[in-house]
Amino acid sequence: MSETKTKDAARPKGAGEAKPDFVFFPGCSLHSTAREYHDSTVQSMAVLGITLEELDDWNCCGATALSSADSLLSYALPARNLAMTQERGLPMAVACNSCFVTLNRVNALMETDAPYRSKVEETLKAIGRRLDGPVEIRHTLHIIYHDVGLDRIREKVKRRLEGLKVAPYYGCQIARPRHEFSDPEFPTEMDDILEAIGAEVVRYDRKTKCCGGALMTTKEDVVLELNEQLLREAQVRGADLIAVCCPMCQMNLDAYQGKINSRFGTDYKLPVVYFTQLLGFALGLDEKAMGFGRGFVPAGKHLKKYA
Repeated sequence: MSETKTKDAARPKGAGEAKPDFVFFPGCSLHSTAREYHDSTVQSMAVLGITLEELDDWNCCGATALSSADSLLSYALPARNLAMTQERGLPMAVACNSCFVTLNRVNALMETDAPYRSKVEETLKAIGRRLDGPVEIRHTLHIIYHDVGLDRIREKVKRRLEGLKVAPYYGCQIARPRHEFSDPEFPTEMDDILEAIGAEVVRYDRKTKCCGGALMTTKEDVVLELNEQLLREAQVRGADLIAVCCPMCQMNLDAYQGKINSRFGTDYKLPVVYFTQLLGFALGLDEKAMGFGRGFVPAGKHLKKYA
């Protein structure tokens, strides 16, 4: 189960009477290695008028790897989170791409696979839960783009990031096979948000190519090559930094740049930040609060002129 000591970061219980807009499922990464994604998402969305209330007593969704080890558990874990969200009577907001895919997979199974649905229902019944039909699951990128809108973002901008060249990297999971986004191969939602805050979006043809994910632990050579290709295109396109919306993508591109440079004889020094960090900073939130200092490759030098 999650550590409850940080669950109130999204919205403390009793903090006002207004009903939240979404139940927020942070997932494990946003409470650990991607804390800056958590904080910048919650704070920037609050400025934009979207209130998130973190799901109480959430558990790990199992991500995409668990299905190869324990199929039933890989459905039952996310199903518990969906059941608790359904009890709240609100749609679920998710920022992690892997969590987004995993939770939606359970939604689909509960509608289409009756035998497996029965097994999941039995598992939930054993812990006093039930899941009645699908739960609405929204990615925070989709919420910001569609529910807030570009005009609202432009109105709220305090620091226009003019001159900052950004390569938008979505990763391979967020846009497919779901139909929430504009194009499964070349989505533009993040591009448009970045442009709305004044940044210059460089063309980035690898925006939905795979970073290798957790294969970094088992197929390091393959994943280092994939990430070298991602970094190379961003650098060739003249990007100052790469903006992402996935914790695994951020870790692979940021934490392993030194190893990539050693392996391929390159000299990449590209900061890899979450798009919500840039959004929050542009909305006037503090650079430190947005967690820009948490990356392996510092982004501060690119932000000094906007502070």
